[in-house]
This record gives sequence, structure tokens and C-alpha cells, in this order.
Amino acid sequence: MRIWRASPAWPCCAGSHEAGIRSVGLADQPPDRYNPRVEKFRISGPRRLEGAVRISGAKNAALPAFAAALLTEEPVRLANVPKVADLRTMGKLLTSIGADVAREDGEVVIHARTIRSPQAPYDLVKTMRASVLVLGPLLARVGEAKASLPGGCAIGVRPINYHIAAFQQMGAEVSLEHGDVEAKATRLRGADFLFDQVSVTGTENAMLAAVLADGTTRLRNAAREPEVVNLAEMLQKMGAKISGAGETEIVIEGVTRLHGARHDIIPDRIEAGTYAAAAAATGGNVVLEGADASIFMAMLSKLSQMGAVVDIHPGAIRVRRDGPLERCDVSTSPYPGFPTDLQAQILTLATQAQGVSTIAENIFENRFQHVPELARMGARIRVDGRRAFVEGPSRLNGATVMATDLRASASLVIAGLLAEGTTTVDRIYHLDRGYDHMEEKLNALGARVERVS
Repeated sequence: MRIWRASPAWPCCAGSHEAGIRSVGLADQPPDRYNPRVEKFRISGPRRLEGAVRISGAKNAALPAFAAALLTEEPVRLANVPKVADLRTMGKLLTSIGADVAREDGEVVIHARTIRSPQAPYDLVKTMRASVLVLGPLLARVGEAKASLPGGCAIGVRPINYHIAAFQQMGAEVSLEHGDVEAKATRLRGADFLFDQVSVTGTENAMLAAVLADGTTRLRNAAREPEVVNLAEMLQKMGAKISGAGETEIVIEGVTRLHGARHDIIPDRIEAGTYAAAAAATGGNVVLEGADASIFMAMLSKLSQMGAVVDIHPGAIRVRRDGPLERCDVSTSPYPGFPTDLQAQILTLATQAQGVSTIAENIFENRFQHVPELARMGARIRVDGRRAFVEGPSRLNGATVMATDLRASASLVIAGLLAEGTTTVDRIYHLDRGYDHMEEKLNALGARVERVS
């Protein structure tokens, strides 16, 4: 891997979009664009990707930032917010709680003057696990919160027991009845809490509750993900006292109130990793504009080991491949390890590598649902428990495949770019939850991807 210090002038990507969203609500969206019953991708392959693509803001950083805006009655401005369905849902959820959510000058402005209804109803949270993040801010600000148990991708059990245990240790009374979590507290108090297992949303929710608690809160074995650090930086701008974000122990000194602030959402390392994998898989040459290499080095290192050339520049990363791909061994783990959200993408890449690659999934127990679909396209993959053995290189052929979750969808799109003939990826509403105008970005790189009913 070569590290360049020069700052070349990269051309703008023709398919890039201004960061931000026109409206967080659904009212002004095309009526069928995010209808799960009608949308699919039709991909003509094989296609080599070449050019530049602008990396959007991180969905997984924007979601807790939306929730954090509930902690103050003053406006919060968020820049670099991606145009994805999960954030439209989150905006609708905040509106139901009582916040005003709008776009002004390319930024999303959230103004929660009052909390009208401190609850997250089932019809808004059933498709998005991150909706549980409103519990911490509501509990801290108004002393009560209620939310239906969250939904999301069917990739395994993701309980919220750590969230509940942290709230209880801070003095909240928490009950779970009829699929709803209800928490109450006159005033939260600081606590010393140990996560038995690393939990990103658990760490974020505990932070969101602790910033307005009495006294000091210590979160041990905390998640170290860049999205957690980005949330802590936002809360600090709002007046919170937080130290240790990005380390295994986070210390929060509670304050009596927070104020409004402006905050930039970090680039999406998973989107960047997805396009990097697609570039390497297709033998392409792609510049990832706006990507931050420091927050997904595990992926870039694997691509380099497999034979891709990774050039890191200030504010951009070039990924290209001319020669053959070599096999790899990948084992997912919490940050700074290899992210589970890029496991499906690198597994598809491994179908084109020489030899047998081993992909171990250590985070979720049900995250190989893309394997049968890839096998239908000609991939040779054997799954044994939490390990997949991928024999390559495989010649892939176009087929109709079904997306089962957000990142599995992306892996099938990469496979479609590699396959001979036409690939139809059904149920792409999963993709729309987390990827900002993927078909337009891919087409600007030379792909032939059509969104069809």
C-alpha cells in the first residue's frame, strides 16, 4: 500500500450529489422509489468501473446525531447527511416526537423545542433498529421514554439488553411489556457500567443518556467505532463533557443542559469500502472522493493483500487492479478490526481470487444469507457454521437474486457487475436504507444499472 502526501486535484464525479437531503420526510419523494413491492435493479454485465465517486456521509453516524438533537430545545444543524431511507424514517420519527426537521442551505436542521410525545411507535421503528437511540435522549431530557422493540435487517439476534441495563444502572425504572420498552427516571445519575460485549448502539445510547445525568458516568468496554467518536464530538459541541471516545473507556461528566450546534457527519466508511471492493472486483480504477482512509484501514489492507493497488491521498483514495486477485482470510471483529458490514462485499470479491479464501463472521450468527444467491450465479462457496470457504476464481452468470439485508444487497450488486448477462436484484429497498443513489453513482463509473418496477 502506498501512502502519498501530495494533494492532487481530483476531477469531480459526474454522478456525485450535494450532501444533505431535500426533506427528511417522505412527502416529496417520488411515490414508488422506496416502495419495497416494486423496486429492483437490473444490471448488465460484466462492466469495469472507472472514474470518481463522491462518498456520502455515514448513515450510521447520522442516525445517532439525529437522536442527539432531542437533547436540546435549540436548533441543531447537521451537514453531510446522506440521502437514504433510514434517515427519512428517523426524521419522521423525530417529527412524531415533536421536533421540526427540515433542510436549509444543504444542511438538515432539527429543532426540538418541545417533546410532544416521548415515544417511538411500532410503525416507524419496525424497519430500523437505530430507532432505539431515541430512548437515551428522551429519558435524559424529559424523564420518560417508550419505544417498540426495533426491527431492521434479519442478520441475527441484536438484543437491547445492554441499553436497558445501562439505563437501570443510571437509576431508571425500565419495563418491557407487549413488545414495548418503557423507561422512567426523575433524574438520571452517573454510573460505572461495563458492557459484557462491545455494543455500538448500546454505547451511543448510554452516552446520550449520561450527558444530562447527575455526576460521572464511566462506560467500560465501550465501542471504539468512528461513528461513536463522531457522536461524542457532536455532543461536545453542544456543551457535553466527554473524554475517551475512541478508547475502551468513555467518561462523561453530566451537565444540566445542552445547546444547539452545527456538526459534520463523517464520510461513510462502509459505502467507501463497497465501491473499493467493486473497483477491485471488476479490475477497475476508481477514485473515492471524500473518503477517509484512517477509518477503514482494515478493508484497504485486505484489498492490498489481495492484489489491488491502494493509493491514499488527502481527501481521496484510488483503488485499481490490473493483475490477478490472491486469496485472503478475513475475520470480522469490532473496530478497528474488519467490519461485519463489509463481510458480504469482500466475500463476493473473493469469488474472483485465486485459491480458497476463508471468511469468518464473528459478529452476527446469520449473516451468510447472500451465499445461496451468489451460488445461483455460479460462485463456489461452502458454509460451515460461522465460516465460509470461497473457491475462486469463479465465472459468474446473470440471474435473478433476492436481497436479504442491506449489505448482502450490495454484495449481489457487485456480483451483477461481474456476471455475464443480466442480473436482477430484487427487494432493493434494503439497499435504499443505507446507500445514497447507488445506481446513479455506479452508472457514472461505467456500470449499466437500471432501477425498474
